[in-house]
Amino acid sequence: MLRSIELLTPSLPELEFIISTSGRHIPVYTPDEFANVLFSILPVIRLYGIRVLLPDELKSLIRPAVSVALSSSGVVKKRSLLNLEKILSFQWKIALGDTLMDAGEFFRMVQGLSGIVKMRDQYLYLNTADLKTLMEQIQQQDGKMDRNQLLQAAFTGELHGEKVSMDKATRNLIDEMLRVERIDLPGGLNARLRPYQQRGFDWLYKNASLGFGSIIADDMGLGKTLQVIVMLLKLKEEGALDPGQALIVVPTTLLTNWKKEFEKFAPGISHAFFHGPNRTLNEEVDVILTSYGVTRSDQDLLSKKRWSAVIIDEAQNIKNADTAQTRAVKRLKSNIRIAMSGTPVENRLSDYWSIFDFIYKGYMGNLKKFTKEYAYPIEVNRDKKRLNRFLKITAPFILRRLKTDKSIISDLPDKIENDYMATLVKEQGALYQGVLNTLMTDIEEIDPEGKEAGIMRRGMVLKLIMALKQVCNHPSQYLKKSDASPDLSGKAGMLLEMLDTILDNNEKVLIFTQFREMGMILQKMIRDRFGTDSMFLHGGTTRKKRDDMVERFQNDAREKIFLLSIKAGGTGLNLTAASHVIHYDLWWNPAVETQATDRAYRIGQNKNVMVYRLITQGTFEEKINAMLQEKKELADLAVSTGEKWVGELSNRDLKALFSITNGL
Repeated sequence: MLRSIELLTPSLPELEFIISTSGRHIPVYTPDEFANVLFSILPVIRLYGIRVLLPDELKSLIRPAVSVALSSSGVVKKRSLLNLEKILSFQWKIALGDTLMDAGEFFRMVQGLSGIVKMRDQYLYLNTADLKTLMEQIQQQDGKMDRNQLLQAAFTGELHGEKVSMDKATRNLIDEMLRVERIDLPGGLNARLRPYQQRGFDWLYKNASLGFGSIIADDMGLGKTLQVIVMLLKLKEEGALDPGQALIVVPTTLLTNWKKEFEKFAPGISHAFFHGPNRTLNEEVDVILTSYGVTRSDQDLLSKKRWSAVIIDEAQNIKNADTAQTRAVKRLKSNIRIAMSGTPVENRLSDYWSIFDFIYKGYMGNLKKFTKEYAYPIEVNRDKKRLNRFLKITAPFILRRLKTDKSIISDLPDKIENDYMATLVKEQGALYQGVLNTLMTDIEEIDPEGKEAGIMRRGMVLKLIMALKQVCNHPSQYLKKSDASPDLSGKAGMLLEMLDTILDNNEKVLIFTQFREMGMILQKMIRDRFGTDSMFLHGGTTRKKRDDMVERFQNDAREKIFLLSIKAGGTGLNLTAASHVIHYDLWWNPAVETQATDRAYRIGQNKNVMVYRLITQGTFEEKINAMLQEKKELADLAVSTGEKWVGELSNRDLKALFSITNGL
């Protein structure tokens, strides 16, 4: 008992006085002092199991709070984002427990009152400071709420931390707007949809009908393109593509893929390219296919037209908000906007903001506001409450399903990932140490007080990373030599041994590297070892040649090995003929690696996919990989920022990171 009293004394100093006088003297409180005891101290006392006796009137003493009441007029037949402000209205209310009171009426009734007062058969605690705060909260909003605030209040049930109440009609309206009902498939569709694809089409159609933008972020290989095509076919069937046409913006390498998908699944949709040196805008077709580059260069022409729908594929191409390409895409006009991306967040939540700002401009505020309210609290402070609010306000506009979810797709084989540790051979280790010593000396000699010292240092660190990556790949890559023996690289030797086994089993493999010159070195090694030419798809490969390569790899039993640069071949390709994926060097961004792997691990794959990540043991490759494996992210919203953070390390930490450990 004495121990409990000792613990309670800091919260209620009067206890010591009461005990010392054997209860002969009882403390007396002013209304404000007693309110502090009632609201702040008594709850602590109850935690210790101490029974508190209060008059019935004080057991439910209420502190007024601001609340918002949303109501629906119910007079508008067509529910859409554009007329939401006509449908929904709001009033500021004062919450007295479970009772709501008009704010104006409340302030008139409590004018001049303070302390504990009785109002409408309830006891309230009023003080001047609380009443002033309530008034300021209401006045800060100027009595207005725009469409975005109305929506966010309805989706989260709160506004600026205050509770939002909704009448029955409003709840029914919001439920109706969020409910996804099954839609009849359009005629002329040459595809049988999986259940999750039907739901995806239903969701896209519902959002398009409401004027909501959509981010379809299904995992790679789940058929985002097909779901969008079905929605366009449905819009055509209903006459919604005429006039206006739909515009689809894609990376240049995916133009042919989209054309083939239309021809395969929806031959009734006419389409044309707006691409190439002599391009003209065909006004007679349902769909125009163009690239991000053309959208940037011809933005004045494309932004004059109001399109029936604007769809962007591989939407991470507009993740950087301040680029000319992103600004050009956001100039395009349409009430129906769809962004497609298997990785809407590659590095930071600001990536997500930029894509979201395309599908629903202004909903998340400007980038500065978004960073302050969401990105910083979530990414830096790991604020789960802010994360939950972020998920609630964005949930109606984003659909993401994963291949690993067996409730989504149960017949996809497994993906088995393995890290394979290569060792530096003696000569390779000596070169690694020499390059490290030389470049670290250059970094240490940078004057920290010099002009643009920070930029120079980060540039030198990135140069060091690239140099050591090349040494780990093969010394000949770093030294710019064409003669490259596999005996001079631990990774190269390991790769050829793996290929021995894969080819013996008559299976196919994809090999990803971020370096074009390394791909060429590997081509020569494979030719020398196995007497066969392997295809290599890189940034300089023409669209026609690229399509031919994909066709040959998928259908020609003789094509077993396909080399790809991760930038040119990491997205948009269907390479399910491969059952093995080897990442020769790592990008250190899980989203980029997953995109590349999913060229093979997607619908149409009927074998387990073996994924191998080659890492040079004892080097910075192993250390950075370990850091990334340990890093846990909130709700998969943010991923590693790649290599840029390394440039912020101190010279001492850089040496520790890049130095060879565990010998050679």
